Parts: sequence; C-alpha cells; structure tokens
Amino acid sequence: MSNSNAGAGGLSRSNARIFNPSGLNQPTGYSHVAEVTGGKLVFISGQVALNQNGELVGKDDFAAQTRLIFENLKVAVAAVGGTLSDIIKLNYYCVDLSHIAEIRAVRETFLNKDNYPVSTAVEVSGLVRPEFLVEIEAVALIR
Repeated sequence: MSNSNAGAGGLSRSNARIFNPSGLNQPTGYSHVAEVTGGKLVFISGQVALNQNGELVGKDDFAAQTRLIFENLKVAVAAVGGTLSDIIKLNYYCVDLSHIAEIRAVRETFLNKDNYPVSTAVEVSGLVRPEFLVEIEAVALIR
C-alpha cells in the first residue's frame, strides 16, 4: 500500500492505522497520523551511535551512525517482542540536517518504504556528546 493513502485508508498494523488524511499534503518519507486502537505501546529512548560495548561507531559519518542507531532500535524493539515494522513514531535529532538524504537512505534499508512511521526531524545545536551526529527515539506498538 502506498504512503499517499488518504482519508480512511492507510496501512494497518495490528491495532494501529498509519495514514495521511485528506486535506493534508502528501508527505515523502513519513506519514502524518498513527491511530492506536489497542496493543502495547513501547517508548524507546533516543539511540546514538554507541555499540553494545559503549564504543562510538562512525566518527564524523552520518550514515554509519544512523546505521548503528537503527540496529540499536532493532535490538530494543526485539527485547519487547517486536520488530522494526512495529515502530509507529520516530523523532530524529541531527546536528546538521544537510545530511538528511544520507539518514533517509540508511532508514530505507530498515523500514517499509511504502508506509513510513510518523516522524519529526529537528536540527539541534548539539547532542549529549559532541561526537554524536544523530539521535533517534521511537515509539512502537506491539501486538
């Protein structure tokens, strides 16, 4: 199903409908609305480019940091019985949004390109450590 579904359409994930209502622009790379009707909501804190040993991965490399972040999100959502397809909301915090194309290219290798989660991208002056370029937090709905 396409990300440009309008009105009552959209892609249903068990107990959630993610869609773009009529009357709003048809976005590229995200959806406007996630309606939750049941299930277990899981909030995943902002993930950064630290591997399981606490080591930075991808110094000065937006794509490498984003790749590890999505791997970390995958681990986090699996820990509660879900998959990346259960993510309904993403918030991106980036120190330089001129790299958004790199971030999106990595994201496309992890998420369903036909129905992205609702999301927000924000450029920030810095993250908790200066070597972090991107931080991504998520909300998942587990069936």
